[in-house]
Amino acid sequence: MRLNRYLHTQLSLTFFPIFLGLFFITSVVFLVKLASLTSVITMSLWELIVLFSYSIPQIIFYTLPITFFISLAISVGKLSSEYELTVITSFGLNPLKVLKIFLPITVLMTAILLVISLGLIPKTKYLTKTFMDFKKKEANFNIKESEFGQKFGDWLIYISSKDDKTYKDVKLFKTEKDKEQFIISEQAHLINQDGNLSFKLESGKVFIIDHKEFNQIDYENMYINDTIENSNYEDFKNSYKFWKSNLKKNKDLDDFTFFILTSIFPLISLFLVVVFGYFNPRYEKNKTTAFAVLAVVLYYILIKYIGDNFLLHAIYIIPLIWIIASYILYSTTIKKEY
Repeated sequence: MRLNRYLHTQLSLTFFPIFLGLFFITSVVFLVKLASLTSVITMSLWELIVLFSYSIPQIIFYTLPITFFISLAISVGKLSSEYELTVITSFGLNPLKVLKIFLPITVLMTAILLVISLGLIPKTKYLTKTFMDFKKKEANFNIKESEFGQKFGDWLIYISSKDDKTYKDVKLFKTEKDKEQFIISEQAHLINQDGNLSFKLESGKVFIIDHKEFNQIDYENMYINDTIENSNYEDFKNSYKFWKSNLKKNKDLDDFTFFILTSIFPLISLFLVVVFGYFNPRYEKNKTTAFAVLAVVLYYILIKYIGDNFLLHAIYIIPLIWIIASYILYSTTIKKEY
């Protein structure tokens, strides 16, 4: 139990600095990308924070598997360089028994990655898309002060002044067959509800004129609705139904494959941890980090070329190739010596 706690402590001391560093760098990249959107649409600081929060699951997903695998390999390599693995081995713990100590936390990490990739990322992508659509619709509706000929849906609109989404001295006019409608309001507020724009008019009058009669209606509050061109995204209920629908339509198969293969990467790479981490510091240099980074690059190349060509079949092809190759490498190197 003490040994388990000690090995997990060594892993945490390596993992958190690397993870936080990569998380910060990736976050800066996402923030720069989001900040560039302000040249197209107007966003407040709070809206920018909300939009960034939708990116956090993606940032974690892209950094966590790489960080965990490299940290695990570095932790074992550090134990080797300080002769601690030599002592551990002398007590009868071979590399496989050391791997069994790290196995539960690796399984937990894989489960977390699957939840993030298959559960949270589709939801946050949907929220990001709806948020951007929301802001674009607001940007498309830009009524200027004291200017004629502007329209809100079927209504011609004129305003004397505005302050953000509050409009003063609003006048609306519409001709419909043999009937004309004219609305005046002291003040109006623009409301965007899930992409549906509406005016909340306050303290005004409605004039309805046709060939036979003239009607006047006084009101305290009145809503005029208009929907600006809907975007082409489907309604999102939950991640399970999202993937079930997409798999039936053979849609987003590359994303589904990539998410699963990336999530299981730390689990299927455990043999490589001991291959890279176990060495004799008297005769060999510590090349654990270089080998671990090389393994990450090679794995993502496999995902790119095999995953894009075989799609769902890559979910079992790549892990089989990776595990068999890792075990052969382990058997021909570390297993013989330890």
